[in-house]
Amino acid sequence: MSKWRTVTSGIPRGSVLRPALFNIFVREMDSGIQCTLSKFADDTKLCGVVNTLEGRDAIQRDLDRLEKWACVNRMKFNKAKCKVLHVGGRNPKHNYRLGREWIESSPEEKDLGVLIDEKLNMSRQHALAAQKANRVLGCIKNRRVTSRSREVILPLYSALVRLPPGVLRPALGAPIQERDMELLERVQRRAMKLIRGLEHLSYEDRLRELGLFSLENRRLRGDLIVAFQYLKGAYRRDGEGLFIRECSDRTRGNGLKLKEGRFRLDVRKKFFPVRVVRHWNRLPREVVEAPSLEVFKARLDGVLGNVV
Repeated sequence: MSKWRTVTSGIPRGSVLRPALFNIFVREMDSGIQCTLSKFADDTKLCGVVNTLEGRDAIQRDLDRLEKWACVNRMKFNKAKCKVLHVGGRNPKHNYRLGREWIESSPEEKDLGVLIDEKLNMSRQHALAAQKANRVLGCIKNRRVTSRSREVILPLYSALVRLPPGVLRPALGAPIQERDMELLERVQRRAMKLIRGLEHLSYEDRLRELGLFSLENRRLRGDLIVAFQYLKGAYRRDGEGLFIRECSDRTRGNGLKLKEGRFRLDVRKKFFPVRVVRHWNRLPREVVEAPSLEVFKARLDGVLGNVV
């Protein structure tokens, strides 16, 4: 351990040393915190279950600890940006304070670029993503791009219009509604109509001709790839307990079937660990028993390619 030295100047913005020193500086921020504290760069989120007064008090004590930590380390939270997002239909919606100031509650908040409301509904996020993509398509269509060949339109679509995986498959516990998927699908359908020479084909035939998937299958492909990582790949240790293996002597289907749970709420069925089970169990044996992720992707694309 080096000796203490007085720092008389800061670190230049953009330097490699700056984030390393910042991570060291905030490493002890969660010391003594009882609730869940998530840190990403200079963003901090405190989460806790509040179904009793003890849960409310636990969050308030953690907020007091964070404020004390900031004072000791001569830092301060931007309280104007601090919001409370109450999740759940029966949430008591208690008030909380950071220091002497009460934190304002908000019906929806953007978390790492994803907009989520208090019902964990992302419909507004999908609507904004579709609106932005349609604006770009409008610029391409209104004679800003003279060529309509697939060699020009497809790269433009992939780079500027195509929706990122975070919109289609945002998180393990973030469901997507069918009406939202249809809204996003219309964006890709509109883009495929710009390609000259495919006007006489249906949307499904256009996708086969171009070697693309529908957004529904693209999302399913991403789910199955993540499931493979949790079951047999790099995330195997983290995936312990995420899925339950099906104990069966039946030889039909693949040899790595998962157990489907039963839930009363439909929204629970759309969570990743639940929605992916039925599709995983339907995969052929040669796909599930792929020796590597690359082989799994290639065999999976062959299966999904038959249904676009």
